[in-house]
Amino acid sequence: MAADRSLAAGLPKARQRRFNYPLASWSNGLFVLPFVIVYVLLLVVPLVYGWWLSLQNVDLLGGTTEFIGIKNYVDLAFDPIFRGAVRNTFYFVFMTVPMFVALGLALALVLNRPGRFSAALRAIFFGSSVLSVTIVTLVWKLVLMPGHGLLADVSHALRIPEYVPLVHEATALPMIAIVTVWWIVGLPMMLFLAALQQIPQELYEAAALDNASRWRTFASITLPSIRRTLALVAVIEAVFQFQLFGQAQLLTDGGPNNASRPLVQFIYESGFRQWLFGYSAAAAQVLFLLMLIGIAVQAWIVRRKDSV
Repeated sequence: MAADRSLAAGLPKARQRRFNYPLASWSNGLFVLPFVIVYVLLLVVPLVYGWWLSLQNVDLLGGTTEFIGIKNYVDLAFDPIFRGAVRNTFYFVFMTVPMFVALGLALALVLNRPGRFSAALRAIFFGSSVLSVTIVTLVWKLVLMPGHGLLADVSHALRIPEYVPLVHEATALPMIAIVTVWWIVGLPMMLFLAALQQIPQELYEAAALDNASRWRTFASITLPSIRRTLALVAVIEAVFQFQLFGQAQLLTDGGPNNASRPLVQFIYESGFRQWLFGYSAAAAQVLFLLMLIGIAVQAWIVRRKDSV
């Protein structure tokens, strides 16, 4: 060790830095090592194990596994319940993500002003997003309860026929989408608020001097300035909504007639109710690929808009 120090002391400063660089890089890597270990154990290993499990026929009771190749994936392709779950999941994502972007931006534009009233409204809208899915579904069950819920009371007061959306195939999933937007819209709103507050006020002052209309100011200044936040909100919400589970299970349990069963609920029921763990793992890998494709398409659209 003393010989290394004496050797480094006799070198020019530039060569001393090069001499000590490998040691410094290894010491810096030690700070990253705990994250790398956790990342590998909690993400990489389960992902690889999931792919391996999807190629097996797992018998938990007998404690045996049998390699069956892509048979689970072939069975999924011919499973009408699985195809319906995929269709429901995409339908739900296409309903909710544009609503999150549009409604979150609209709320941010309205509440992006000083004052206690605006601050109170921001707290109210954001407060719902910190509630658990159990509380949210319980509240909406009380609203939508047939005969005794708030919606039923309003229908009786107006003397119109009572309509329960959760028991009809055409409206069950859209109603879950409305509940989800009511629940989580506060998070996109806060992200848009943060982006709007970063726009220099001088741009709006210059637009006012040029007598630009509100729509022209919004289209020429606001939207270009927050386009990255728009992409961020769209990607985050797409990832979250592909994982729809709690609302559908607690409100409708996938019914009526599988009209609101999402892909995550199909995975859960296959693995923990039917004990088909290989089949469930194969469905989970399909969901993972669908999410990757969706994110890649959105990223491509964003890059294409930025290059135009």
